[in-house]
Amino acid sequence: MSHALSDILADRFEEEPEEIVIIKSYVLDNLDQTVAVAIRDQQLIITTRSAAVAGALRPHLFKLKKLCGTDKRLVIRIGH
Repeated sequence: MSHALSDILADRFEEEPEEIVIIKSYVLDNLDQTVAVAIRDQQLIITTRSAAVAGALRPHLFKLKKLCGTDKRLVIRIGH
């Protein structure tokens, strides 16, 4: 019995929370960049590899917060 890799991975990893999907999609659509997103106690941490992307993302934080429907603070970090 053969299983596709996508089937194995789908069983192994949980689906990402809606806030993470919204933020990643928004950044990809509007800034053509990929970011990592982590959820902490009262924060959504958006990590990008570029200071330029972090600066371009800052004016979008209010809209992102509304799209996510969250009261958590959105934090931008530069890292890898």
